[in-house]
Amino acid sequence: MRPGPRNLITDVAGLRVGNAADSGLRSGATVLLGDAPFIAAVSVMGGAPGTRETDLLAPDKLVHGVDALVLSGGSAFGLDAASGVADGLRLMGRGFAVGVQRVPIVPGAILFDLLNGGAKDWAENPYKALGRAALAAAGAEFALGTAGAGFGAMTGRWKGGLGSASCVLENGVTVGALVAVNALGSVTVGEGRQFWAAPWELDGEFGGLGLPGAFPANAEPAPRKRMGEATTIAIVATDAALTKAQAQRMATAAQDGMARAIVPSHTPFDGDLVFAAATGAHELADPLADSFLLGHAAACCLARAIARAVYLARAMPGDLQPAWAG
Repeated sequence: MRPGPRNLITDVAGLRVGNAADSGLRSGATVLLGDAPFIAAVSVMGGAPGTRETDLLAPDKLVHGVDALVLSGGSAFGLDAASGVADGLRLMGRGFAVGVQRVPIVPGAILFDLLNGGAKDWAENPYKALGRAALAAAGAEFALGTAGAGFGAMTGRWKGGLGSASCVLENGVTVGALVAVNALGSVTVGEGRQFWAAPWELDGEFGGLGLPGAFPANAEPAPRKRMGEATTIAIVATDAALTKAQAQRMATAAQDGMARAIVPSHTPFDGDLVFAAATGAHELADPLADSFLLGHAAACCLARAIARAVYLARAMPGDLQPAWAG
């Protein structure tokens, strides 16, 4: 397993990512766009999720492919970012065909960043425009850290952010992860700077510090945020050909990566969620063995992406938390 050439989710061919943010608002949105509709699924393990159009991702539902996935700040207001993306896609002629009409399918998820010091006294919901701007910016390269849906994110200790990572398996399949980290828990061990995700780090991508010699295995953490103020939202993607059920299993397995990188994770106060996306370029040679590898790779990529989100976050005036990089 090695990183892809960009070490971004866009190493999965046919996928692009766009970010948009408002520094005064201290919030933003991120869109994962497919060159063509792709298979998608979702796994929700947090106790306080905020979502749009996730029911149709179940294996027994009619819609086979989606056009885009959206991650956004703004709590429930941020769900409107997906409306902006849908509007833009409709103008492109994209969407599920219903007679002469096209209905873009754009599931989304949000995190809570309403108490991060930004100006939230808007007269009109700003997230629809942020969604449109993120769609317009979609490309193979995109910013990490203080960017997009992670622009105003926080964690239990450090400033949060947007992260991504990728890997290429020996069978040629590519897996990638994209995540906005706004967790109740901490991504670093105790009071130190080492990342919980250190055992899965590749090529010193988040500092190469490793794990400390000892860590508080028996600690009983207390929540540093109030109920509803957290949530880590993520997407794992592959160029493998998967059914919706197989994609859902990959999303479920990727939740292990969240638990490896954030302690604690999946709390009653977080809305932790993982989407899965599959473009279908590579048929699985062995559906059982390859599905096993995909789940493991997705978990590893997500753990790495979470650490990179915090590692790359930058300090800004008015921050309520320190940036890991200072």
